[in-house]
Amino acid sequence: MASSMAVFQNAYYIGNTFAAILYGVVLVLYFMIIRTMLDPAHKGPRSDKFFVLFSTALLCLNTVFFATDTVFGEEMWIVHADYPGGQDAYLGDNASVWYQTLGTAASIVLNLLSDGLLIYRCWVVWDDIRVVVFPILIYLGAFSAGLAQLYESGRPNANYFAGLAQQLGIAYTSSVIGLNVIVTTLICGRIYFASRRYARVLGVEVGDEYKSATAIIVESALLYTLTGVAYLVSFALDSQTSIFFLSVYVMMTCVAPQMIVLRVISGRAWTRDQSAATSTGLEFTNTAASDKSDLAFGDDARAAKQLELRLETKRSNPSSTDVDVVVVEAV
Repeated sequence: MASSMAVFQNAYYIGNTFAAILYGVVLVLYFMIIRTMLDPAHKGPRSDKFFVLFSTALLCLNTVFFATDTVFGEEMWIVHADYPGGQDAYLGDNASVWYQTLGTAASIVLNLLSDGLLIYRCWVVWDDIRVVVFPILIYLGAFSAGLAQLYESGRPNANYFAGLAQQLGIAYTSSVIGLNVIVTTLICGRIYFASRRYARVLGVEVGDEYKSATAIIVESALLYTLTGVAYLVSFALDSQTSIFFLSVYVMMTCVAPQMIVLRVISGRAWTRDQSAATSTGLEFTNTAASDKSDLAFGDDARAAKQLELRLETKRSNPSSTDVDVVVVEAV
């Protein structure tokens, strides 16, 4: 690292500011999830309770990271403003303080939980365990690299952005970002090509509407991946701005899965029923507060004629799968 840390100090401060904004987004998404779950009209499957607990765990981990980064900035810039050697010396002497190590641990666990959710969603979209075998192997490798980096950066007088800790950080971040790119590409590809197929059967307008609905799910994971790529590049180049991208990336690690969880418990996310139906037919129902729009997809347009009968069957047993998703077999 360079002897002068002026750029780093400024990037750290701006990163904390952006993190505060994104933490507000995280809180809004979390309370939207809770409100959806407490809505008397909500009749989702029992798995929704797990997603709420999962969302709560993400929020707690993100809070730990945000709080420790904020406290460290306060200690460095305000409490110890007259530290011998200045703020750069304080940073070098206290980079491995216990609560910074706690924040690093929280960010790694947060990363692993978010990536686990992405792998799960990829399996749901494809409904084929073979598709996620390679991502799972990368996931296990990232877990090992994360533990090694946590140990090395937490040693006395160690620095997250220098030495072996930095090298392990590059390995860990590379594996995580690689996993994000692969899983996001698999999800996008599956949805895009399925929508094109259905557009040929039922028309371009239907296919475009379907792509628009599913793009919302993928978009949050894509932002997560893009911010991770920006952080990885700056970190690998030993740029002092990497701390800014790290702050944004860790916050997006929480924002992205919260958006996915919100769509899942709202009954608007892709389900295994839809994935299993790609060889025959599928119907996706997007429910709003005051209206209902039905998108029917199948190997034959005649499958749409079975809509009302299947929809009534689904309503009579809402807990079997995710709400408002109906499988329609081709006639």
